[in-house]
Amino acid sequence: MKRRVITGLIITAITGVVLFAAPAWAFAALVTAFIVLGLNEFFLLIAKEKIPVNRRLGIILGLVLAVATYFDYKIPQDWLFIFIPVICLVIFIVQFTKRDKGAVLSMSTIFFGLVYVSWFLSFLIRLRTMALGTDLLNKQLVAYLILVTKSGDIGAYLIGIRLGRHRLIPRISPKKSVEGMFGGLAFSILVSLACIGFLPLFSLSHLLILGLGLGALAQVGDLSESLIKRDCAVKDAGKTLPGLGGALDMLDSLLFTAPTFYLYVKVFIQ
Repeated sequence: MKRRVITGLIITAITGVVLFAAPAWAFAALVTAFIVLGLNEFFLLIAKEKIPVNRRLGIILGLVLAVATYFDYKIPQDWLFIFIPVICLVIFIVQFTKRDKGAVLSMSTIFFGLVYVSWFLSFLIRLRTMALGTDLLNKQLVAYLILVTKSGDIGAYLIGIRLGRHRLIPRISPKKSVEGMFGGLAFSILVSLACIGFLPLFSLSHLLILGLGLGALAQVGDLSESLIKRDCAVKDAGKTLPGLGGALDMLDSLLFTAPTFYLYVKVFIQ
């Protein structure tokens, strides 16, 4: 617990300083660094399943996707429709040089890793750089997303440890409980509602909907990564962060909330 708290506080401080005191490119660089760490851990997990995957290629493509997301405003608006076929082409061409069996499985794994880690997390960069009128609003929206998502993690952990009696989905995550799930949802909703003064553009009804929706998706993201780890027979995705496990263990709850919140902002705010 002590290492978990210390590591969490350090990461929170670094993220807060980079988000509010540094330019947008610095935050994009931080997210990109986490994407690279997450992809590396993901492909190492896949390697435990004896799947021949080109880890270096996957990380490079994930890095390019994150960088392209930051420079989105300088390239054609529909660049993603060109970029995805190009990625597929590159993966195929590189696979031509391999003699390993399981080409389809290997290429599918790389593409899934790019979507699951790089593309989903790149919505944090999109949220920070989208045109909303003021740079401060972008920062506030990113901070809100992280606060609501991670508060759900904290609530599920604390309530689950103290009150957890009924296992949620034991075949996927033996320690997660029904009580922890509701505790996480309650924390996300309360933190979302508490941001009414922080985000005046959102009404209480919007904050209630977002708290419930993002809180639920955060737990789905956590369970999704647990499913992958369970299949690969490991407890943590890595050992990068003392007390927390790997970078992917810390980021898993943001994988579904980031694109969902970005879309919500695009529809109701922009």
